[in-house]
Amino acid sequence: MALDAGYSDNFPALLQELDVSLIMSTYQAGKLILLSSDGEQIIQLTRNFDRPMGIALQGDMMALALRMNVALFRNHGELARTYPKKPDCYDSLYFPLAINKTDFIDTHDLFFTNQGLVAVNTAFSCLVKIDSTFSFQPVWRPPFINDYSAVDYCHLNGMAVDEAGEIVYVTAFGQTATPEGWRANKLQGGFVMDTRTNDVVVDGLGMPHSPRMYRDQLYVLSSANEQLLRVNLEEGTTEIVAEVHGFIRGLSFVDNYAFIGISKLRKSHTFGDLHIAKRKIQSGVVAINLETGEKAGEVLYGDELSEIYDVHVLAGMRRPNVLNLPMSEQYRAMITPEGARWVTDKDSQR
Repeated sequence: MALDAGYSDNFPALLQELDVSLIMSTYQAGKLILLSSDGEQIIQLTRNFDRPMGIALQGDMMALALRMNVALFRNHGELARTYPKKPDCYDSLYFPLAINKTDFIDTHDLFFTNQGLVAVNTAFSCLVKIDSTFSFQPVWRPPFINDYSAVDYCHLNGMAVDEAGEIVYVTAFGQTATPEGWRANKLQGGFVMDTRTNDVVVDGLGMPHSPRMYRDQLYVLSSANEQLLRVNLEEGTTEIVAEVHGFIRGLSFVDNYAFIGISKLRKSHTFGDLHIAKRKIQSGVVAINLETGEKAGEVLYGDELSEIYDVHVLAGMRRPNVLNLPMSEQYRAMITPEGARWVTDKDSQR
């Protein structure tokens, strides 16, 4: 089912000028959302998934954090071109290839790294490697936490990876080692930590999310304060790049623009006691000019969509597609090093 969306007049031209599409996750609505442009209109494609959260992209691969597992997809242009339902319509298509069963670990950010696919395991307050050998393998945890228990000690949620694929920074809501201890000071207890040294780079943040490295600089969203921040790593200070109206999560860059997800927060939400939850806000995605801090365009949704978790730029993709797990049973495909093709019933009868 499509979601009702409106957008600023300049947003279609902006995506076309940048030669990008966007992919976003909303766990509240249970969907992946693909936004592309024909130059005059925004084209929206939605697919149903079970509680989608973090999205990871590397080359032709995509990983998606779901309620009980992490799904892996591969993009193949030939499958896009010959998609049985709409041939010669799409220029890219992510087809599901594998599922790693994690059970519920409240997975947040997800990245392909030099250690493999790594997820923020928020329930167990650690970073974990995701593969087919275990449900998960811990690779790092904050120094103030001494065990692996599913009690969300500090609400570890965000992860930043540099161009070499090294995990460099994480975000969390509090330096606490009691079950959900972060809640007591969630508006001022947030911090960014260097995972290589275990040093706190900056603290006093309001519920930080989505730390990202871009052009050798660290950016982070101060979600409760509605701010995109640039971090001065030498001085341990932050600079406000832009003020964004809403609870912000999901951050991706291209050229001189940042794309940021906006959530309005339901009153029943975990963070429903924030001042943001009491205001009239429309969820969606906003483009920010990094040089001026001004809004360059936006897509906003109606009441059926209240929360966005992750946002990623799909560079060079003008009309992307993705199949969810049930669709991959209906539209079967094989992808090998030699190529890809759709599988027909005749193939199964041989």
